Amino acid sequence: MTFGKGSHLHLIDGSAFIFRAYHALPPLTRKSDGLPVGAVAGFCNMLYRYIEANTGSDAPTHAAVIFDYSGKTFRNDLFPAYKANRPPAPEELVPQFPLTREATRAFNVSCIEIEGFEADDIIGTLSCQAREAGGRVTIISSDKDLMQLIGGGVEMLDPMKNKRIDREGVEEKFGVGPERVVDVQALAGDSVDNVPGAPGIGIKTAALLINEYGDLDTLLARAEEIKQPKRRQALIDNVDQIRVSRDLVKLDCDMVLDFSLDSLEVQTPKLDDLLAFLAKMEFRTIVKRVSERFGVEAPAIPDVPAPAAAMSEAPSAPKPVPFDTETYEKVSTMGALERWIDAIYARGYVAVDTETTSLDEMQAELVGISLCVEPGTACYIPLGHTIGEDDLFGGSNLVDGQLAKSMVLDALKPVLEDDSILKIGQNMKYDAKIFARNGVTVAPYDDTMLMSYALHAGLHNHGMDTLSERYLDHVPIPTKKLLGSGKSMITFDKVEINKAVAYAAEDADVTLRLWQVFKSKLHTEQVTTVYETLERPLSPVLARMEMAGVMVDRDVLSRMSNAFAQKMAGLEAEIHDLAGENFNVGSPKQLGEILFDKMSLPGGKKGKTGAYATGVDILEDLASEGQDLPARVLDWRQLSKLKSTYTDALQRFINPETGRVHTSYVQTGAVTGRLSSTDPNLQNIPVRSDEGRRIREAFIAPKGRKLISLDYSQIELRILAHVAGIDSLKQAFRDGLDIHAMTASEMFGVPIEGMDPMVRRQAKAINFGVIYGISGFGLARNLRIPRSEAQGFIDRYFERFPGIRAYMDDTVAFAKEHLYVQTLFGRKIHTPEIATKGPQAGFAKRAAINAPIQGAAADIIRRAMVRMPDAIRDLPATMLLQVHDELIFEVDEDACDQVIDVVKDVMKNAAYPAVVLDVPIEVDAGIGNNWAEAH
Repeated sequence: MTFGKGSHLHLIDGSAFIFRAYHALPPLTRKSDGLPVGAVAGFCNMLYRYIEANTGSDAPTHAAVIFDYSGKTFRNDLFPAYKANRPPAPEELVPQFPLTREATRAFNVSCIEIEGFEADDIIGTLSCQAREAGGRVTIISSDKDLMQLIGGGVEMLDPMKNKRIDREGVEEKFGVGPERVVDVQALAGDSVDNVPGAPGIGIKTAALLINEYGDLDTLLARAEEIKQPKRRQALIDNVDQIRVSRDLVKLDCDMVLDFSLDSLEVQTPKLDDLLAFLAKMEFRTIVKRVSERFGVEAPAIPDVPAPAAAMSEAPSAPKPVPFDTETYEKVSTMGALERWIDAIYARGYVAVDTETTSLDEMQAELVGISLCVEPGTACYIPLGHTIGEDDLFGGSNLVDGQLAKSMVLDALKPVLEDDSILKIGQNMKYDAKIFARNGVTVAPYDDTMLMSYALHAGLHNHGMDTLSERYLDHVPIPTKKLLGSGKSMITFDKVEINKAVAYAAEDADVTLRLWQVFKSKLHTEQVTTVYETLERPLSPVLARMEMAGVMVDRDVLSRMSNAFAQKMAGLEAEIHDLAGENFNVGSPKQLGEILFDKMSLPGGKKGKTGAYATGVDILEDLASEGQDLPARVLDWRQLSKLKSTYTDALQRFINPETGRVHTSYVQTGAVTGRLSSTDPNLQNIPVRSDEGRRIREAFIAPKGRKLISLDYSQIELRILAHVAGIDSLKQAFRDGLDIHAMTASEMFGVPIEGMDPMVRRQAKAINFGVIYGISGFGLARNLRIPRSEAQGFIDRYFERFPGIRAYMDDTVAFAKEHLYVQTLFGRKIHTPEIATKGPQAGFAKRAAINAPIQGAAADIIRRAMVRMPDAIRDLPATMLLQVHDELIFEVDEDACDQVIDVVKDVMKNAAYPAVVLDVPIEVDAGIGNNWAEAH
């Protein structure tokens, strides 16, 4: 096929694939000779997934994997120190480099590397050739150096985040368009590649300069005009160095290649060659997947023992059992079930999984149960598979050959409730609620999702598919394969039983294997206490809260929704008057045209679609400058969100059986340990506006009961005072002072008595902002004051409380050395991006500084929640909700004061005895007929 208009070229950054594979997977050696092959295995899996995923109308017509050639390049002739700082590749990775090239050719994908040139130059040349020929290009890489190529039909796809990077993405990262990326990089330099740049000038400053002067040559020619002395001198003194840096970062897009674009046409893999290579590498899992995918017989891989030397190093390492879904058992007789129950008692533990008709545990019907007692030995017990449509009375036609649900549950109940049998699950809270609704209380249990969270928070998500691929090198059967998608998607009860057996039993098998991997790692990574005292015991507490639910008044929501609609209509009329014409207020495109074309307001910036950006930040900036129309639009948007997200949507979440709303808490959603909630999200209800606070009026207590709210007072500031050792803050908390007024008094030298509320507000914004690493720009926006004044506040704050700056510097240094930070309670929050450069580095540092504080606050309320069921066991009270630092209970009217005393005591002393804080913990309490009154 001749490359031209309509052609689509994919250029894969091979080195990125290799290093991602190497760091993502545990070490793996070929059994026959001990050769390291972990990176090759990961590379093959990634390449196979890439090929499988890229089908359909947007599939590439041409593709190539581009590799760096080992050795010096022309850049070393320009600047001998180029990349001199880079450490050598890990010893075990070196022999795998040529194997990844061999793997690429085995998959019948073009494999390119050229002596004297980097992969980026080859990608640049091919991208330019393809663009000139009228085709499209997708560069599959996260390498920032390639962003200079974007535009005119060339885009990037970050495979780590599955995110497309276009012109707007480049501007977000560099502050300039692709055509000026080289200029910015030449100024900022790159310590990783040892590109010198201009000392003291980073990405942001470089972007400001280039945007102001247009391009690098103009900037250097007019450097004398720059007002800032340091910046001016850095450019004047280093002009030659900057020009060399430009030559180093600019890609060579004019290479003479000995092949054409036409030769990169996508080819079907030659199965004999591919399977022969995979078998030679002894990759059993992917051999099986490829063979099944193409319907051919898998080549035999001899089960050769490892060399004696390797065996002597790890004599007790068990031989991994291959996954084989054909060995899983369908249990359809009570005799077979009894044999499994006997095996569970003999083993002492069992992996358990349920299949249901819905992700909503409060309405899902149990379809089947999976069990696994050892790797490769698993079964599925079908209970509710149906055929055809339900009848007119809601009845269903059960498929023959299934055991009665009641009989199976009666038989399993003693096992699942036996304290001597450990139950193992992945996201066990879901399964526990399903069993609870069927009369079975599952305990005790381990949860592999929570184990992974304790071990790997900040590194990756903790879903079963991710964990299986990463730690077992196995891709489970995808749900989509069974259920389909979109309008044709079916529920699990409609899945053919034989297919359900393979899928469901595999889940239990994977879960057991993950448990075996993670259980010992908890100890070696020193997070056993986090898992055993914070994560695992919280799960059943959350399950009970979710099942209890909270009562919501549908009529209150309906009235609010109508009131919001009327107020929105009034705002629309005001907005139309201010605009001088009618337009769709909800249309960002039409709004942008009104603001920036018709009204000629400053700040107009068009995106790739040609429409102006009208995000919150832009509208807030315009509103802060006294513009009424954007201020009214912000009010309208807030009401619109409240109406759609809460007053309308919450009505749909009211359970028809209980009359309550049952949220689901996610323990693993935030790396710091904070809980999040879904379906519906009750933790993001706005509280800063009157309308937002009114939403809470719809959350009510039933007759004869009250809602009580108990909220930690300034918990994160108290933790900051403790960990940073700020004596004045600690004493202020001990004395019960107004901490924000005290801070204002310390900073601005004004007495606490009779303090101007605006001064206190400024101190409050700084107190809370510092915890989250707020910048002068961010504080200026929050307080609507000049940026220089805001930065002055922050500088003065650090001068007055030097311990906070020391804490921040020490935390960042620790994170850079260890790639994680830790809370007072031992929770590890991994910070893999802490060593990156550019805008991402600032975010990573702020996250590292905040994580131990927010994480400790999350740990404290977790400890309180874990202790709460025992504390209120004999009281007429039910814990319903957790919203960050707040707990909400439903209590009999005459027991409110007693419950508040008990709960306060638990919350105040939650950190003890693990941590003895230097500051007192205070808890505010409120009582009401609804949540708004109680808070």
